[in-house]
Amino acid sequence: MKLGVIETGRPAGDLLQKYGDYPEAFQRLLRTADPGVEVTAYQVLDGVLPTDPHACDAWLMTGSPHGVYEDHNWIQPLEDFARAAAGEGRRMIGVCFGHQLLAQAFGGKVVKSHKGWGAGAHTYRIHTREDWMVTDHDAVSIIVSHQDQVVETPKDAKVLGGSDFCENGLMTIGERVMTMQFHPEMTPEFSSDLIDIRRERMGDDVSDAAKESLSKQLHREDLAKWMMAFLRGD
Repeated sequence: MKLGVIETGRPAGDLLQKYGDYPEAFQRLLRTADPGVEVTAYQVLDGVLPTDPHACDAWLMTGSPHGVYEDHNWIQPLEDFARAAAGEGRRMIGVCFGHQLLAQAFGGKVVKSHKGWGAGAHTYRIHTREDWMVTDHDAVSIIVSHQDQVVETPKDAKVLGGSDFCENGLMTIGERVMTMQFHPEMTPEFSSDLIDIRRERMGDDVSDAAKESLSKQLHREDLAKWMMAFLRGD
């Protein structure tokens, strides 16, 4: 599969040099489920935006430090592309910022949440199962890093799972779009370093709790199987 990864942000501080960029992280993760995945990156921040939904077999939109409600000249084109890709039968996954942008593109609402920062490993309960959820879990533990949340879902969205902190954390929009607030591509080591970078912004209490949570067993490879099954239309 040729997967177009729409890179809407880059790792902060020295994390880029230490861990690589997000397209690389997704390729490493998804190849645990399908070694044949080939990633083509579109660096939105450098002005490289996708225009042809058929340029790749499927699409994935990454996380970003930006908010989908901010006035960037690439937000609207990405929303237009997402709607066009779904209309052309291409499947697309949104992660964190990508989850929020796709929700907004199809009629949902995103805000900076009054709940504050979510960081470290959170557990998301699965309350509606789909065929592409090919491993048998009622809940998954996975890394998060966000303040913004989807507070109103698109009218044709189906919320599949969430947490006490983030109710609309995993959903589908129609048949071709799947979104998740969490970060399956992030490792505990990456998350720990990111928490250190954001400690002053998040505060010691949130940061310390997030660090402690990283001892949880994560379900990253299970999420990779889910993602590839969805993208293939299994």
